[in-house]
Amino acid sequence: MTLGDTPPPPAAFTRAVESMRLNEIRPEIELEDIPAPQRLAPYSKAMGASVYRDDDELAVGRLILLFDPDGQRGWDGPFRLVAYVRADMEPEITTDPLLGPVAWSWLTESLDAHSAGYRAAGGTVTRAVSEGFGNKAEDPVTTELELRASWSPHDEDLSGHTAAWCDLMCLAAGIPPLPPDVATLSPRRREDPESFRS
Repeated sequence: MTLGDTPPPPAAFTRAVESMRLNEIRPEIELEDIPAPQRLAPYSKAMGASVYRDDDELAVGRLILLFDPDGQRGWDGPFRLVAYVRADMEPEITTDPLLGPVAWSWLTESLDAHSAGYRAAGGTVTRAVSEGFGNKAEDPVTTELELRASWSPHDEDLSGHTAAWCDLMCLAAGIPPLPPDVATLSPRRREDPESFRS
């Protein structure tokens, strides 16, 4: 290494990033690398995803890995995962007072189903209604659900956490999770088939 070179990231972070790259994902999901926030932790990695049925985008999301060898307050460890999911919802669903607890259970049950150990989980579930006015008065009313969450994984193997996040997005999009004995198919990517494998 010469003067001015950036030192390589810690091995634990590199192993964690590698473990996020799933060999198999559902065909409805497209994953891609996206820029990671730089100010939240010394090391970070992020991926984005969309859930499609035919050509209709039903949900979008982000999963961000943060790593600070010294940890941070509230993390309970050196790693922190931050997830975001947004999906269109039928208006009658967004008025259900149980939507928040149910959406949060989609996350925790998905983590449990993939044996993705976690601690210090927290987050919010938001319902948004958009109405048009003026020259947009004819636009249809849209309703969305947004889930923002973060948690600390028990170890650096994040494959189960990534799989759980994918399941969470499918659930938000109204697509049920696959039974444990059903294999997934190769991912369908619109642009670069190696987008998250570099």
